[in-house]
Amino acid sequence: MDDYRRIADRIAADITGGRLRPGQRLPPQRAFARRHGIAPSTAGRVYAELVRRGLVVGEVGRGTFVRATAPDGQPGIALTEAAGAPLVNLELNYPSVPGQAELLAPALASLLRPDALGQALRPAPAAGTPAAREAVAALLAHSGLRTGPERILFTGNARQAIAATLAALVRPGGRVGVEPLTYPLVKEIAARLGLVLVPLATDVEGPLPEAVAAAHRSAPLSALYLQPALHNPTSRTIGAGRLRELADCVHRLGTPVVEDRIWAFLDTGGTPPLAALAPGLVHLVDSLSKRVAPGLTVGFAVVPDDRVEAVARAVRSGGWSAGSFALEAAVRWLGDGTVERLVAAKRKDARRRQRLVAEKLAGFAVRSDPAAYFAWWELPAPWRADTFTAAARTHGIAVTPGTAFCVDPSRTPDAVRLGLGSVSEARLGHALETLAGVARGGRV
Repeated sequence: MDDYRRIADRIAADITGGRLRPGQRLPPQRAFARRHGIAPSTAGRVYAELVRRGLVVGEVGRGTFVRATAPDGQPGIALTEAAGAPLVNLELNYPSVPGQAELLAPALASLLRPDALGQALRPAPAAGTPAAREAVAALLAHSGLRTGPERILFTGNARQAIAATLAALVRPGGRVGVEPLTYPLVKEIAARLGLVLVPLATDVEGPLPEAVAAAHRSAPLSALYLQPALHNPTSRTIGAGRLRELADCVHRLGTPVVEDRIWAFLDTGGTPPLAALAPGLVHLVDSLSKRVAPGLTVGFAVVPDDRVEAVARAVRSGGWSAGSFALEAAVRWLGDGTVERLVAAKRKDARRRQRLVAEKLAGFAVRSDPAAYFAWWELPAPWRADTFTAAARTHGIAVTPGTAFCVDPSRTPDAVRLGLGSVSEARLGHALETLAGVARGGRV
């Protein structure tokens, strides 16, 4: 084994063993070389190897730091855990409201009859059931998208619906235009499918149509992946004017779009989905997990007429079909008004939590929408995303560093995303106070 790899192994052991902690700065490469009696070029190879393994992150002019995320690149998994009190997890974002289980239970009672249960435990095709298609079509009509039920396909969750649509649209090596900050699991899906993500220039309104056209001219884009409503992590919603411009742009280019509407149910502004403006090109993806509960969920995709079979094949080949029991439960919850009641409760809950953010983080640069279940915090100097994430961990709080969302690794934002939906309001308020104290440089 090469000498530089043996040295890298020792440093890696110090990191995974907790002797070097997340956020800790490594010495400059020349100092490291002197300490270990090696050439500066060898030290450079050691640091490059540690970067390759995902153990450290380096930025020109700032140094090399132990990452606050795990070596496998998954956001939010610390290399060392905080001791003491249980972790306050502001990475996960599974909103739940008081009385949720009591609302969900009655509709399931009829499924426990032997005849109904036997039917609900059978495999479901990608097209689901006629009742499920009708129920989802009615749900989507409330958001301004009127679609034929035959265009609706079902998966186990929204991530699977995104993977299936991208797999059906883009061959390995194909280019997919995305916002510069995007859903981290889309980065993982792209890596597994062998797709190239191309960050598109944006402004405060969202992706610029001219940036889409320019990216397509440099080398054809096989698809776009966009989050027009309550974008994760910034919570920005694209206005109706920009949506029309984007629809015109993709029509001119003939470029298909995967539109992620996972959080759109919280938006009461009435902006129509992009799929309503370009139904022949847009593949709309949504699910019930955020509306209802993450443990028993259904993902679905509304696809153009001529793409139904291609996406259905991708669902089948990926093993991503929804379970019949989940479909039957979803039909009942949609039909008896349970989903509507949960959505109304979660909209109120999200606004209360955003008021906590505004109160506890007053004076900081926080981007959020009053309707969203997350906030994007642009950290004050001299904090970096990784070092702040590590510092938050020492206080028993988990946040997601901005690097998890960044498509271009050379442009890492000094920001963190705060998920607001998975802890009680009391714990959220205390955690925000603690984080504000950390950001100001003191302990709370």
